[in-house]
Amino acid sequence: MKTTGTLILFTLGLLSTAGAQADIFGSGANQFAIEFVTIGDPDNPGDTSGEPYRAGKVEYAYRIGTYEVSEDMINKANALAGLDISHDGRGANKPATSISWFEAARFVNWLNTSTGNVTAYKFDLNGDFQLWDPGDDGYDAANRYRNSLARYVLPSSDEWFKAAYYDPNENLYFDFPTGSDSPPVPVASGTSSGTAVYGGQMEPADVTLAGGLSVYGTMGQGGNVWEWEETNCYLINDENAGAPCRGLRGANWDVTVAQPMNSLSRSYIAPDFEHGANGFRVASIPEPNTLLLGALATVGLLVRRRR
Repeated sequence: MKTTGTLILFTLGLLSTAGAQADIFGSGANQFAIEFVTIGDPDNPGDTSGEPYRAGKVEYAYRIGTYEVSEDMINKANALAGLDISHDGRGANKPATSISWFEAARFVNWLNTSTGNVTAYKFDLNGDFQLWDPGDDGYDAANRYRNSLARYVLPSSDEWFKAAYYDPNENLYFDFPTGSDSPPVPVASGTSSGTAVYGGQMEPADVTLAGGLSVYGTMGQGGNVWEWEETNCYLINDENAGAPCRGLRGANWDVTVAQPMNSLSRSYIAPDFEHGANGFRVASIPEPNTLLLGALATVGLLVRRRR
């Protein structure tokens, strides 16, 4: 029993290095997949040299999109659910841009409802964003934007930061989201290690060609397009629902210097603003039982191999 318990703890630690897995949404001609990487190492330390102070500390395992959300994903969700989310038209595999925070939240809500899960973000009958109330199922006093029962969400400031900059093997944070303290090499497109799409490029790259990976395996958290955080500019999601701004990170293809990709750089903008350089990616909060079952399955394999 002691050995099995040790193996379970070991396996939970391995969640940080689990391979990417894709979740399927939609149906027929409008079916699409979102690939996620697991961000394990729960209760990791925060970054004392980044912005905000102690950013990146997350007490639970979660998943985050390997890539930014593409135009194709938005188009197919629109076709199936009539979401009427507008975006720029550069190509199916380009990141969806000119997406407001509210539109990104509605897309995430559809990911939940179309798979039998609870909506993450509350909108009234007029389509206006609201805070979750104490009487609502899934109410979380620490984050009144997000329903705690939802599976798919916009990444919080800490969730986004950890996926971009943290190295669980060395227990440290890098300055840039390519696993390095050195600025990425600017490229127009590609997947070479230590590169990012910036440096005055003409347009964003396809989401699967948006530069080198973070330590956890995400692409494009530096350069290509700015990405919405769930978190507002005050870092506390429990104030008035009309809080005037949401966080943005990562920079975009036409910035000429690497500084906006640095862990010290965090921007913000009004949640209804649709800018041609702003996109987003999706995070997923698995149920604890799902994580445990996966861990136990791996433990079973390890035990059988030991025999």
